[in-house]
Amino acid sequence: MRDLDWDGCRNVRDLGGLPTPLSRTGTTIAGRIARGPRRELLTDAGWVAAQSWGLRSVVDLRNEGEIGRRETDPMAEPLETLSIVHAPTEDQGHPEFQAVCMPILDSPEYWRHNLLILPGHVRGALVAVASARPGILMHCSAGRDRTGMMSALLLANAGVSADDILADYAASVRAMAGTASHAVPTNDR
Repeated sequence: MRDLDWDGCRNVRDLGGLPTPLSRTGTTIAGRIARGPRRELLTDAGWVAAQSWGLRSVVDLRNEGEIGRRETDPMAEPLETLSIVHAPTEDQGHPEFQAVCMPILDSPEYWRHNLLILPGHVRGALVAVASARPGILMHCSAGRDRTGMMSALLLANAGVSADDILADYAASVRAMAGTASHAVPTNDR
């Protein structure tokens, strides 16, 4: 089961279990990396489920101003033993990023531009994932675009087919369809 039932969060999936010729088992390893939306959405039951899955680390891909609990979020507390690393993939104050990426942020169309304009940010996020203790939740706001870009890079590196990577991204689009925006309202977005 790649879909994870962590109460309070839609769109949480284990990146394990996808076919790859580069693995001894023939699939990506389950229980190492999960992708999802902002962790502040988890309820107490969601944190318990995440812990049961093996959650030990979080790599937060959001910008500084997006981090934190909102009024509508549950009053749940994260695990005390959880390691949290902030590794944003974007710099929304960067002039070229603003001009090129901001109009297309809700689409994988911006991924290649993000990679070209801010390769150090993307590399930093990849290093954060590689350095984290397995049992990682990698997330942005909705767990779709920034998390989708990072998931695509990780899965492609593992030898997962383009069709399976696309299907993983499409599952996130479907999971988040009809939900309110998870972005923090700012003048930038």
